[in-house]
Amino acid sequence: VGQFQRLCGLSLLPEDNPAPRRSPQADRQAQPVCTRRVHTAPCRGDQTNTQHNGTVPGAPVPRKKYKIENYFLYYLFLFAATLGQEVFYITFLPFCYWNVDPYVARRVINIWAVVMYIGQASKDVLKWPRPPSPPVVKLEVRVDAEYGMPSTHAMAATAIPFSFLLASMNRYKYPCELGLLLALAICALVSLSRIYTGMHTVLDVLCGVAITALLVAASYPFWDVVETFQMENRFAPVLTLSLAFLLSIYYPELDHWSTARGDTTNIVSAGGGAALATWINHQWSLIPEPVSAPPYEMPSLSTGLIGRMCARFAIGIVIVFIARYLIKSAALTLVCWLAGVSPRDQEARKLLRVEVPYKYITYSCLG
Repeated sequence: VGQFQRLCGLSLLPEDNPAPRRSPQADRQAQPVCTRRVHTAPCRGDQTNTQHNGTVPGAPVPRKKYKIENYFLYYLFLFAATLGQEVFYITFLPFCYWNVDPYVARRVINIWAVVMYIGQASKDVLKWPRPPSPPVVKLEVRVDAEYGMPSTHAMAATAIPFSFLLASMNRYKYPCELGLLLALAICALVSLSRIYTGMHTVLDVLCGVAITALLVAASYPFWDVVETFQMENRFAPVLTLSLAFLLSIYYPELDHWSTARGDTTNIVSAGGGAALATWINHQWSLIPEPVSAPPYEMPSLSTGLIGRMCARFAIGIVIVFIARYLIKSAALTLVCWLAGVSPRDQEARKLLRVEVPYKYITYSCLG
């Protein structure tokens, strides 16, 4: 990992050669502090890690000075890393549903939820450490307390583009070779970004890609069966929402708190909510299905079509973020009241009886 970072122009500075800081206020922020080509890795005092992941249990992840020699790769890989985070999921998946095809989006969401749960749970079962710093430069701190094997970023970057390709290639007329190249490029870029940011070893990334490839290949023949069940079975909404809650509650026990359980609850709850939406849309005929049989011609991208797509996405995503804020606030207040703790208590939010229910309610509704 360290060799790859140095090859890409990212290197750790020695502890006895600290770089001058720009200002006290900048040092207090979580963003990198820049003085020419010398930066300080972001750090927050409440971000902790276990000894197995390179620091003393309960101690803050220390600041490390690093030097950037290739800013193009630096910003490229930082952007690629966001493709495996909530901000991408909460924008791209709705965009697919609203502006591409609900048929494709439903399949992508189903695979994404299953793959991410298996990946996140595997981390807390295997308990393999992340690369230590030093010698590795770590550009992220939020998920540093999680274990490393397998890389869920790599799993998401494999599951989403390739399930999108498989769901759309027989439904629309377009060059499948071009779609395959795009899927490979996204997968490779995100996977390399996890090594560049110092969050995963090469083995973590390769195992994440391989596990996802096996899951997608094994599940592909059953996609139509699963969707038919979600649409037509009267018990489908209860079963999917109950399964999402049980998977979150019985997530592998943590030996220390990390973002893994909460992030996993977000994902499987959104998948359960989306499955409920699939059933409602079908039962009430809210989304008309095409009359003719596939494959369909791709529509030409006219100015009017692009304008409608942008307007639909802008209105929808504003509603999503407003709903997320309101539902999260109400759910957190209700769950904390039932648990007998204060919603302002950050430590109380980490409790199983608080973290899972309020995240489950929030993201099931969003799904």
